[in-house]
Amino acid sequence: MNKQKLFILLLAAAVPVVALLPLPDFWIAQFNYIGLYALVCLGLVLLTGVGGLTSFGQAAFVGVGAYTTAWLTLNTGITPWLTLFVGLGLTAISALVVGAITLRMSGHYLPLATIAWGLSLYYLMGNMDALGKYDGLLGLQSLNVFGFDIGQGRPFFVLTWLILFASALCMVQLLDSRAGRAIRSLKNGTQMAEAMGINTFRYKVTAFVMAALLASVAGWLLAHFQRTVNPSAFGLKMGIEYLFMAVIGGVGYVWGAIVGAALIKLLDDYLQVALPALIGTSGSYEVIVFGIAMVLVLKYMPDGIW
Repeated sequence: MNKQKLFILLLAAAVPVVALLPLPDFWIAQFNYIGLYALVCLGLVLLTGVGGLTSFGQAAFVGVGAYTTAWLTLNTGITPWLTLFVGLGLTAISALVVGAITLRMSGHYLPLATIAWGLSLYYLMGNMDALGKYDGLLGLQSLNVFGFDIGQGRPFFVLTWLILFASALCMVQLLDSRAGRAIRSLKNGTQMAEAMGINTFRYKVTAFVMAALLASVAGWLLAHFQRTVNPSAFGLKMGIEYLFMAVIGGVGYVWGAIVGAALIKLLDDYLQVALPALIGTSGSYEVIVFGIAMVLVLKYMPDGIW
């Protein structure tokens, strides 16, 4: 076992200990959101950082997982533990269809295509009566095991971060495998990889589907954590923000997903309060700051802070 895998296992073992620390509930909630965002960014590490495929539409796959569990639990009474797998199935099918069409593109056409289908899924969610349109779905049940609520607070923190570290461990294992080396070869173009007998399109689709599945799990967790689902959390703004988290943390590194998610989440909360107070009027000024910051990071820190 290499040092990176051992470190992940040690961190996973420390998660229950952290949950028992006398931290304020506010910080536990912050860590919960950071864990959810990092799970989505972990997929972008594989897709963008390792595979070299830029996607602005990961938030839409978060929405697929969230809306699937929300609709099924509210309308059929199925337990959320089963709706997770239904959501993963629907996400895999939609990712296969979208990937089969868009991943044949290259250059700036690929990110533009991901913006297009991300917007399409967003407006689809917002205009379907069955999904509550833009008001969304309310009153979701919390996650529970044998009658014990684990969908809020510290139990949810343990669940989310254990899933995150388990996913990180699988990611490290994948990247050390033959398939992982094939996905790495995509970043420097396809001609050399194809000359070595690698089916580059197959591995592009594989990376795309795996990133979508991680986003779907995050959506499932988010839905039962907030106990409400609406399209605002799955639009293009969040898709760009997820990519920014991965980039600023270090999109080529597994740990960059966690670092970037933590940094942007905490900075976003601070700027939402500080900027209106500084300027003297309300508004989403943090979006402007993040836009400028992303340009500067891409220019001077392309490998992220990690």
